[in-house]
Amino acid sequence: MMSLGGLLLAFLAYQLLVTNLLTARSQASAETDLAQHLEAAAVQVEVVETIPLPVEPIEDDPTLPQSSTSTTQPRPVEASHYLEPTPDEGTAFGRIEIPVIDLDWVIFEGVDRSTLKQGPGHMPWTPLPGQPGNAVISGHRTTYGAPFFNLDGVSVGDQMIVETALGRHVYEVREILIVKPTDVWVTDPKRGAWLTLTTCNPRYSARERLIVQAELVEGPNLLYAEVEKDLGKAGAS
Repeated sequence: MMSLGGLLLAFLAYQLLVTNLLTARSQASAETDLAQHLEAAAVQVEVVETIPLPVEPIEDDPTLPQSSTSTTQPRPVEASHYLEPTPDEGTAFGRIEIPVIDLDWVIFEGVDRSTLKQGPGHMPWTPLPGQPGNAVISGHRTTYGAPFFNLDGVSVGDQMIVETALGRHVYEVREILIVKPTDVWVTDPKRGAWLTLTTCNPRYSARERLIVQAELVEGPNLLYAEVEKDLGKAGAS
């Protein structure tokens, strides 16, 4: 019994301490890989679609000096959809920050076991962060660096920032859910541009899933996502 207890303690020490050290080493190495990826992928960003916007006349505001109205920025005449190249699985392609819980991690493409040992991973069958649709990122809650250990400290209205080769994407939390592991509907497509984070719940258990869903409020594709969302509503009415 004493030997068995010692083995169990050694296993727990490995899971909670050694795996964290291994992931920390992977994250440090990924910083260099990420910089190289961002530089190479940024030049491959392209416009894949544009949606014309209705042109509305801009009337001068008589309460403003003439010089102010003459330098008003022109309104955009179209919404552009910017697309970056899809990273290979296992590649460090972005960074996620959640200031309210001091979270700052390099994110990888893929959610297989080996990838999630390095840090949060993006589900390849969902859009990349910053793109229209529902981008989904998963991460460990306890072992392997526990990137989402404090995810339960996020509240509706908090911001999450993701940086990719396309630029900076700011999301605002709209909903927080506790679901069963079989509730894969949380990864379903959504109108607009969304970011969904998934992790185990409660801590040290895989009995449930903690889900945080946030909507894009700033980023290169914001206007396109909003127009596409409005067109979808119009088509459904």
